[in-house]
Amino acid sequence: MLIKRSIFIFTTQFNRKFPRKLLGNEKVQFGDDATAGLRLLLCHRCFHSTPRRKVAKLIDGKAIAKQIKDEVKTEVDKIISLGQRPPQLTVLLVGNNDASVVYVRNKIKAAQYTGIISDTIRLPDTVKEHELIEEINSLNNDPSCDGLLVQLPVPPHITERRICDAVAPEKDVDGFNILNIGRFCVDEESFVPATPAGIMEMLRRQGVETFGKNAVVIGRSKNVGMPIAMYLHADGEHGNNAGDATVTICHRYTPPEQLKVFTKTADIIVSATGIPNLVTADMVKEGVTIIDVGITRITDPQTGKSRLVGDVDFEGVREKAAHITPVPGGVGPLTVAMLMKNTLTAYQKYNKYTKNT
Repeated sequence: MLIKRSIFIFTTQFNRKFPRKLLGNEKVQFGDDATAGLRLLLCHRCFHSTPRRKVAKLIDGKAIAKQIKDEVKTEVDKIISLGQRPPQLTVLLVGNNDASVVYVRNKIKAAQYTGIISDTIRLPDTVKEHELIEEINSLNNDPSCDGLLVQLPVPPHITERRICDAVAPEKDVDGFNILNIGRFCVDEESFVPATPAGIMEMLRRQGVETFGKNAVVIGRSKNVGMPIAMYLHADGEHGNNAGDATVTICHRYTPPEQLKVFTKTADIIVSATGIPNLVTADMVKEGVTIIDVGITRITDPQTGKSRLVGDVDFEGVREKAAHITPVPGGVGPLTVAMLMKNTLTAYQKYNKYTKNT
C-alpha cells in the first residue's frame, strides 16, 4: 500500500508538471510495481537535475570608463560656466614607439571628450636625459599646465626613475613620482597610478566586495602589480577607496604549483604579467572575480590572424567566475578615464576649486 501510494503521488505530480502539451496526447501511465516506481523516480530526477551555472558577468570597462569621463565632463563644464579656464594635460612623448603613440592618441581623445585641454610635446629618441628633464622643469613651472606625464617607456639611455621623479608631485597625474608613491603607501592623500585606481573603481561600481576578502595579485610591477596590491590591502577608513582585503602577491618566481594553491582560495584575482593563459579554470574557485590586466598580441594558429589576449583563459574561467574583465575592453579604458579624473583633481587643487564653489 505504501509503494502504491508513493507511485500515485509521484504520478500525479508528474502529470501536473508535464501536461499533454509537453508529453504528447497521452499522459504518462505508470504501473504499480516496484520497477515502474523506479522508472518514475529516475524520470523525476532527470527533469529536476541541477541547472548549469551561468557564466560570469562581463565587466564592461568601456561603459564604466564612459561614466567616469561623463562625470569629469560635467565638472569641466561647470568650471567653464564659472568663467574659469579648463584643466590642461600635457604629455611628453619621446621617440616613435608604436604602442606609445596609440596610448597617447587615446589619452588626447579622452581629453577632448571631457573638455580638458591637451598638448603633446614630441621629442626625438636621441634626446639627452638632461634635455628631457629641462623640458619637464619648464612645464613644472608653467601655471597653465595642470597635469603632466611622460609616456613610458623611454629610450634605454634615459633613466626612467629620474624622469618620473622630475615631474612635480602636484602635477604627477600618472602617480609615478616617488613622493606620491610614498604618500600612497602610508595612506596619505596622493595621486594613485591610473590603472590601479581604475581597477578599484571598477570593483566598486560592479558591487564587488573587497572588505575581508582574499585577493591574489599576480605580477609585481611598480606601475600596476605593487600599487594595486597596496590599494587592495590598505585601510579604507582613510577615505581613500582602499580595499581592506587580505592580499597575496605572486610573481615570476612563484612556483606554478604554489601559484595554484593561492589562486584556488582567492575571491579576487588580478593578473598583470603579459603571459597568455597563465590562469586557467582549474586554478580558480566558483564565484571568483577576475581582473585581467595583461595584454599580449598572439597569432591564432587556426586563422593565422593576430589578436589580443590577456593572462586568463577567458572561455574556460568565465564558466566558474562571477565577474570577469575581457581583453581588450576591460581595464584599458579605465586607465585612460582615471587619468582624466587625476588631471581634474590636479586642477582643482591648484585653483582651490571645489564642487561647492
